[in-house]
Amino acid sequence: MNTIPRRIVTGIKDGKSAIIEDQQAENAVEHLPGLIISDIWNTQKMPASLELEMSIPNTGFPQTPKNGTYFRYVSIPPDRNLGVEFKAGEPHPMMHQTQTLDYIIILSGELYLIMEEGETLLKPGDIVIQRGTNHAWSNRSNEPCIQLAVLIDAEH
Repeated sequence: MNTIPRRIVTGIKDGKSAIIEDQQAENAVEHLPGLIISDIWNTQKMPASLELEMSIPNTGFPQTPKNGTYFRYVSIPPDRNLGVEFKAGEPHPMMHQTQTLDYIIILSGELYLIMEEGETLLKPGDIVIQRGTNHAWSNRSNEPCIQLAVLIDAEH
């Protein structure tokens, strides 16, 4: 399984700012062959607490807490490695919708963002503001695509 990047958490120790955790993220899960997700951090309320939050289980589709957030690392393998077949004129089999406002940054590889109407190719450095709409990701390349996402509970 891929190594998830190092996670560094700051806080206050003896009244001074300090690094209180410095380690590889430990909760990486391979949900489907090559689809690796690690929910790096979460908050349970707004405004966010600066105290440590509870660990959260990884899920294939996020379950962002009411009034909370997720910070998620995702490695998306090529579609053929997942056994995903996308047939023209039919909805993508991985189409889904979340009740969140998502800030997504593509770190490496490439990925298609598929909507009910249209699609666009994303490359490293591209940023997606996903506003609770039905969507799917399709990796038609030969390499995994790495993305970081911040998911914020939202309402329509």
